Amino acid sequence: MTHLFRFAALLLAVLVFGNAEAQTLAGVGRSGPTRQTVDGIIVKVDNQIVLRSDLDGIYQQQLQQAEGKPLPPDIQCKILQSLTLNKLLLAKAETDSVVVEDSQVNNELNRRMNYFIQQIGSEKKLEEYYNKPLRQLKEELRIQVKEQLVQQKMQDQIAGKVTVTPREVRQFFSKIPKDSLPYYSTEVEVGQIVKLAKPDEKAEQAVVAKMNDLRAQILAGANFAELAKQYSEDVASAKDGGNLGFFKRKELVPEYEAAALRLEPGGLSPIVKSQFGYHLIQLIEKKGDSYNTRHILMKPASGGADVDAASAALLKLRSRIEHDSITFAKAAKDNSEDKESGANGGLLANRRDGSSYIPLDQLDPAIFFTIDTMKVGRISKPLPYRTDDGKDAVRLIWLKSNTPPHQANLKDDYQKIALAALNQKKNKALDEWFLRNRSTVFIEVDPEYAGCKVLDTQQ
Repeated sequence: MTHLFRFAALLLAVLVFGNAEAQTLAGVGRSGPTRQTVDGIIVKVDNQIVLRSDLDGIYQQQLQQAEGKPLPPDIQCKILQSLTLNKLLLAKAETDSVVVEDSQVNNELNRRMNYFIQQIGSEKKLEEYYNKPLRQLKEELRIQVKEQLVQQKMQDQIAGKVTVTPREVRQFFSKIPKDSLPYYSTEVEVGQIVKLAKPDEKAEQAVVAKMNDLRAQILAGANFAELAKQYSEDVASAKDGGNLGFFKRKELVPEYEAAALRLEPGGLSPIVKSQFGYHLIQLIEKKGDSYNTRHILMKPASGGADVDAASAALLKLRSRIEHDSITFAKAAKDNSEDKESGANGGLLANRRDGSSYIPLDQLDPAIFFTIDTMKVGRISKPLPYRTDDGKDAVRLIWLKSNTPPHQANLKDDYQKIALAALNQKKNKALDEWFLRNRSTVFIEVDPEYAGCKVLDTQQ
């Protein structure tokens, strides 16, 4: 049996978890006179649809990654198969009432937007490239992110409990032809423990005083939008007078939403504190389950003393680790304020396959130059840096391992080989699920693509 889900799962992993080569705003179109696309529905799966632009966008992405090398002749069919299968996951998720939390969607959306901004250089450059305000780009990407997370949750429910034994891993490896074994470049395992530089009471009070002054000005008749343009530290919305656009319930942080929904149109909130800072909120409009607001955001500034305090705390923790009173993994889980890596014992994840082994050319440059002169097992001194959401922080960097270039073998690459064996077994479970469920939904394929046989698992 061939595994159509193998390509679908790979595509979904790229889209949901991202990687330095493939993570783009492929599904968010550029607007302007240079873009002319004839779009249309090419597949329907119950209420879910696949557009020609979906297929074209991912095909162009594959061309870019190929860097001039020829693609397989059936690549477009394989992409269409994967898109159709992912729509089947969505259709079944709807009938099975499978949902993801809005907080998870927001976290993933913010992570990706920060990645895009970092890659292109600035928010302004991103807006110029797509000829759209950041707020609109984010709204368009939100739909993709939510769908992809639902698809991932469905896959987890179908095959999440599948495991492999060491014997199965060895059997999987033994079946790989010797001349087909992959060659790995230098890879490292890197851990971090992050401590945020928390603003002191003076900084908090200064922001509250300024916000109270702005609130008084608005109540006295000053224009909210003009003050937002001048003072708001939410750069994306400030240029639009603080306008965030329409959001549904539970899509914004609870403190913000609760204050906004207590207002009547045109009403002004008291000062609201959230994880992002302090807000002044004005309700513009309510429409069904959605609401539109504008806000002014101000963040207390952290100073040198705050960074020094965070550094001092990490120095003590570093000393405990080096004197064997606590492991790095335990220290990261208990103390790191980066929850994603902290939950993994501080280890950074390879965005391509989820493993802890990261090729050197995929490392953040700041980390690369930190570990360049480090010996395996050593921990850096506390290093200042900025988090993805712009907060001042300090971190310890740990070089757990450094594997030189080599051909794949069980001794050095057991984790990666076990992951490949596990994926193969999961793909089989997903294939079987597909065969059981493809007749339970309405599927229609445009005659132009009938030759792709998107529902034929025996291709």
